[in-house]
Amino acid sequence: MKSNKGILFVLLGAGCFGFTPIFAKLGFSHGYSLGQINIVQMVISFVLLWSFTLIKGTGFKGLTKKNIVPIMLTGCFVGLTSIFYYGAMQYLPASLAIILMFQFVWIGIILEWIFSKIKPAPVTILSIVLILIGVFFASNILNGDMQGLPVKGFILGILSAFTYAAFIFFSGKIAVNVHPLTRTSLMVTGSTMLVFIIFIRDVPTVLPLEENLFITAAGVSLFGAFLPPLFFAVGAPLISGGLANILTSIELPIAILSASIILSEKVTAVQWIGIAIILLAIVLNELGTNRPRFRKPLKKHPIKDQVLNPQEEG
Repeated sequence: MKSNKGILFVLLGAGCFGFTPIFAKLGFSHGYSLGQINIVQMVISFVLLWSFTLIKGTGFKGLTKKNIVPIMLTGCFVGLTSIFYYGAMQYLPASLAIILMFQFVWIGIILEWIFSKIKPAPVTILSIVLILIGVFFASNILNGDMQGLPVKGFILGILSAFTYAAFIFFSGKIAVNVHPLTRTSLMVTGSTMLVFIIFIRDVPTVLPLEENLFITAAGVSLFGAFLPPLFFAVGAPLISGGLANILTSIELPIAILSASIILSEKVTAVQWIGIAIILLAIVLNELGTNRPRFRKPLKKHPIKDQVLNPQEEG
């Protein structure tokens, strides 16, 4: 029963992420800028996470003057990912921006290889090859649908993958003894400060806050930064890390489906084949590399670093 509950909540958490592009696209359709959406989104995330952290009373155990700044700097990668990811959606279909951002999977493996000297296993290399093949089909290059799309959009999409992977890599190494909720709140503080610095000129245009902008930013914040940590906090400790990593890959098809149904973006059969190959590669890598261990720390998604697992609650 506990494992079923864990699976359900992890799926809910991953599924939430799949809806964030809908709200981002909605904001752009209302004429709001990338800066306006990011500013309001970060403020809402900041207020929600700190409120929940303080109400829950997780405390500041393990927090020192030396690790506060590194935690906040790590959080800056969240702000950069938000900027690049939603920025790509200004120029590309949401489905393509999602596929580009999802390249954080193999980029993270490369980062581990470079900085931690952890050489990828043969099954991991095979998974990377499959992911790249999947991207080739999922991007719909064969039908020529990428012609005419701004190069800037592709650059932003790939940059979001690199910053996303960097966040996962560093968040798994910085102040891991600090309670996940406290650490997450400090990270969102860093990303909020970064967004305000980058979009300082957009700050005056946010007020008075319009209803459509608030709804858009609240949707991105709730489905991207608030609800998923809560669902993962409940579900992830009840199942193995490898299974959680596999389950969270559901974010990709949900995001593509939501873009297809709600945003009316066309997704061809060839693209679905590519998406299936990407998901297969993720499952293959997890099953191949995690077979000997079942409580491996979660490293495929930033939210998993916020999970309330037994090792971090002591």
